[in-house]
Amino acid sequence: MPLFRKDPCGIICIFMTYLAVFYADYVVVRWIVIQTLHNSLWGAFHAVAFNSIILLLTFSHLRTVFSDPGIVPLPQSKLDFAELHTGTHKEPSGKDEYTVCARCETYRPPRAHHCRICQRCVRRMDHHCPWVNNCIGQYNQKYFLQFLFYVGILSAYAVFLVVFSWIQDCEDCHKDKLITQTRILHSIILVVESGLFGLFVTAIMCDQLQAIFGDETAVEQAKQQGPFRPRKPRLALLTEVCGRGSPVFWVFPCQSPPKDLDFISGYDV
Repeated sequence: MPLFRKDPCGIICIFMTYLAVFYADYVVVRWIVIQTLHNSLWGAFHAVAFNSIILLLTFSHLRTVFSDPGIVPLPQSKLDFAELHTGTHKEPSGKDEYTVCARCETYRPPRAHHCRICQRCVRRMDHHCPWVNNCIGQYNQKYFLQFLFYVGILSAYAVFLVVFSWIQDCEDCHKDKLITQTRILHSIILVVESGLFGLFVTAIMCDQLQAIFGDETAVEQAKQQGPFRPRKPRLALLTEVCGRGSPVFWVFPCQSPPKDLDFISGYDV
């Protein structure tokens, strides 16, 4: 199954995401750094730092888009629902709490749910996000959290640079009225864009962390069918999503998230 979904809404959202990111980069470099900080080493520093965050944002976003969220593989043979109702069909050996997906016509592991857009069951599915054109599930939730984190940092950084560029005394700034008006216009648009995206990703990040710390996905919350599980420490729950490495490396999209050792690609029937 191809990992990139040909969903028009998802493709449009991805285009809008990169349009907003590259516009912010254009405004920061062209109308803030070059116009107000071109004679200072701070200008080079902010340009490099801002684009480094964009690089990490892009990498984490692409990994979320193209990573397998935890798609449940289909068995070689579909379920015979006649046998299922009569009780003659054998369930996956050694596995408890498996359920049946009528759309995929197969068994699915605990906490897996069917996505109507991906048309497959996804392990520990949280939701289908159009901004990444993919489901957020057990194997790519870490990259999604990183993407939200970098968007939030980039939004705050952009607002800081706009405010800083206007409150500092810039003797070398262009005095041309048209250039000043253009700079003001781009600065206002960037602040509005950064504010909206910053608040948006902050709200989503809070929902994600609440779901992780509550050990219950958004789908389970909506269906009110979260399984009863022993309470775990918050660090342990974050480790299940971000990996067992040092928390320092959790913000870098270069380390793969953990995978269950009991994950199987098929079963005997």
